Amino acid sequence: MTSLGRASAIIGAGTLVSRLTGLLRSIVLVGVLGAVGSEAADAFTFANTLPNSVFSLISVGVLTAVIVPQIVKATADADGGNAFISKLFTLGTVVLVATTAVATIAAPWLVVLVAGRAPLEAQALATALAYWCLPQILFYGLYALLGEALNARRIFGPFTWAPVVNNIVSIIGFLILGALFAPVPTKAAEWTPAMIATLGGTATLGIALQALVLLVFWRRTGLALKPDFHWRGVGLGTVGKLAGWTFLMAFASLAAGVLQGNIVSEASGSGASATVTANAWLIFMLPYSVIVLSIGTPYFTQISEHAAAGRDPEVRADISRSIRTLLFFIVAAVAAVAAAAIPASRVFTSSAPDAEAAALVLLCYLVSLIPLTILFIVQRTFYAYDDTRTPFWFTIFQCVLIVATALLAGGLYQAGVIPITMLAAAVALGQSVASTLQTIVATWLLHRRLGGLGVRTWATSIGRFAVAAIPAGFAGWGVFQLMGGAGGWTASDKIQGAVGTAIIGLVVVAVYIALLAAMRAPELKAAGGLVRRFLPGR
Repeated sequence: MTSLGRASAIIGAGTLVSRLTGLLRSIVLVGVLGAVGSEAADAFTFANTLPNSVFSLISVGVLTAVIVPQIVKATADADGGNAFISKLFTLGTVVLVATTAVATIAAPWLVVLVAGRAPLEAQALATALAYWCLPQILFYGLYALLGEALNARRIFGPFTWAPVVNNIVSIIGFLILGALFAPVPTKAAEWTPAMIATLGGTATLGIALQALVLLVFWRRTGLALKPDFHWRGVGLGTVGKLAGWTFLMAFASLAAGVLQGNIVSEASGSGASATVTANAWLIFMLPYSVIVLSIGTPYFTQISEHAAAGRDPEVRADISRSIRTLLFFIVAAVAAVAAAAIPASRVFTSSAPDAEAAALVLLCYLVSLIPLTILFIVQRTFYAYDDTRTPFWFTIFQCVLIVATALLAGGLYQAGVIPITMLAAAVALGQSVASTLQTIVATWLLHRRLGGLGVRTWATSIGRFAVAAIPAGFAGWGVFQLMGGAGGWTASDKIQGAVGTAIIGLVVVAVYIALLAAMRAPELKAAGGLVRRFLPGR
């Protein structure tokens, strides 16, 4: 537990700084381009989402699912995994270069896929920005290859700290855009080639530097990375078979996400659309990243080691311990974010009414935070056993539900049942429902495979956490109302929104911990040990 705690602290600190600078990046971007009703902001969101989407299709699922367990196994080779990793990186780089070239050529068609219902001017601007942004696919891929290899060698810090470089570069670029072209137009038709080059070039430069930073730390792995095009004989065939399922899984998720974005794009220029959903997801991902990734990633490496050694009882113990620890923090985060949804959303919007519209989208996403936390461990346990086929099937189940709920939301809008201002929220709620049902199915399948997961222990812990979190959340909401509610000072500006969010969050956490202490919850001791590792000098 000592090494896990130390690794969690390193990852958590890096992720926290990364996410905070990412939040600042989004705040600056909203200040320059706007959010609700801004065609320019939505166009950049469409364009900058494309490399993330294509990258997730070819790389994220494959790397997360396959690379860490395979590198852990390769370390047992006589050369410590040198040959395997060099061949793997060479093949990965070739695939990334080819995919980047094809995607850049196909930029106009990709924009139509993700923003086909947006105004034509917004689509044209998104296409121009996409030519600048799509080269990010290559740099995202290199960053992930290097980072996952470092993680597999238990070098956790660089992967989580490198995005800070990207965020700083982006912030500088957005400020330059605002200084050179103020006031930056929100109408897509008013944008010039110089504006497009400044915004798109800055975004891609940040990702490139994020990848290059990891090379500085490669020496710590003790591996000699070199080009090697002889891809036979070291197990890449096994990687390919495993990656096939995760590629199909990523493709299905991407297709579902594209449909969601296409439906939401109809609200571009009229209400909450792509930029609002992206920022709501950013807020949603802050506790997920800081808590789930920082604590869960070291557990994934340990689960992979125990699974590779065939120690199933230890795997079951890892699963139970990691989920209880994660949920201790996540349940509190759900209560805090729900209570502070409006002031938190005000940080990324231009007015109080816009904050209320964005908060509704955030709350709809928030429904799935607890299920996705459980899914993180469950899904990666399948990967640790080299089983990528089962996650494919329960992800397909989720994707079908996402498509169905997104189409339902679009149909309800077309029928006049919901206004266009609620379209994005309806799509977000559908995704949360799909993710919740996916988690239930995935947990049941893993329970069958391992002959038990200690689910009763989780349920008992969740019950304790809920008993503390519900009144804590109401306490935070009460403080929000005392500060004026939606019409008060916490929704009057971005800085006040951030301050109000911090105050509400502190109240929620204080009440939550006090109630758990009164119940003598056993999870408090373990959680306290993790928290202490984040303190200076620890």
